[in-house]
This record gives sequence, C-alpha cells and structure tokens, in this order.
Amino acid sequence: MFGQIRKYAARLRASTHAQPVSTRERRAHNLFEAAATYVVARAEDDQDRIEEATAWVSPEALSFGVSELACRAVVALAREREESPAAVARDLLGLPPS
Repeated sequence: MFGQIRKYAARLRASTHAQPVSTRERRAHNLFEAAATYVVARAEDDQDRIEEATAWVSPEALSFGVSELACRAVVALAREREESPAAVARDLLGLPPS
C-alpha cells in the first residue's frame, strides 16, 4: 500500500513541476527597458504593449524611467539641433519660445 502511495506521489511531483519558461518570460525587466517599451508603445498606440510594459515594474519606477528617458531625449535633440534643452522642450510641447 505504501509503495503505491509513493509511486502516486512521485508521479504527482513530476507532473506538477513547473515547465521551463522561455527566456523572455523568465528574465526580469529593468525600469529603463520598461520605460522605453512603454514610450514606444504609446507612440505607436499599441495598447497591449502598453499594458505589458506597465506590468514589468511598479508605477513609480515606470514614471521615473519615462522621466529619465524624456530628459535624455531632450538633451540628445538639443545637441543635434544645436539649441538649448529648454528651447527643444518647449518646441516639442508646442509652446511658444520663451
């Protein structure tokens, strides 16, 4: 009787072991990856991808990442345009020059 219980328990353990997940699902996403994915998804109006990116990190971390991405983008554009970051930011937001 105990032998049958052991066999059943062994089969149960073997069948309930987690199946290996793909590398993409197993890997943790950092906040900058989440922010980049989120911003691109917003630009492309891809709601599924937006929801996916928001699930990767906390709302606070995502907000920080998006803010950091915005700062870096404004600085990069300002260098490219040879303008001040303030002028670029105002232009991107459609505000009049100060």
